[in-house]
Amino acid sequence: MRKNTEKAWDVLRELTDPELPFLTLNDLGVIRDIKIKKDNFIVTIAPTYIGCPALSVIEDNITGELKKVGINALIEKSFSPPWSSDWISENGRKKMEEFGISPPLLKDRRNLGDATSKKVRCPQCTSFETEKVSEFGSTACKSLYRCLACKEPFDHFKCV
Repeated sequence: MRKNTEKAWDVLRELTDPELPFLTLNDLGVIRDIKIKKDNFIVTIAPTYIGCPALSVIEDNITGELKKVGINALIEKSFSPPWSSDWISENGRKKMEEFGISPPLLKDRRNLGDATSKKVRCPQCTSFETEKVSEFGSTACKSLYRCLACKEPFDHFKCV
């Protein structure tokens, strides 16, 4: 059974997020655990937002990909501890910037209290001279910003 758990992890490591297809669910820290209970595989996920419209797609993708390799799985949602943007991997943060999304600050940076720690960096030109245009960007988990230096709009992944 342990070998099958490793097989399940191997399959799910490459599964991408439906709203951010350049990121894996692993990059986002959504897949928390895979275990076996009474011959059933249980995949524990931490939804990024309770009302995330992609949640049912994520669940279907997980069970569908595992079924392709002969693993039947049930999805268990975990809200404790709640998902945090700090769970996004360093690789995930780099991918966000490469795709023009400003990644969220880590909690230790958010709590510094100085004005510069609250600034959002433009993923296009790296300037901190930016302003929020709208609390909501292309998805509910992102805000829309504009860079005052290069004049480009960009999404900023919200800190949670």
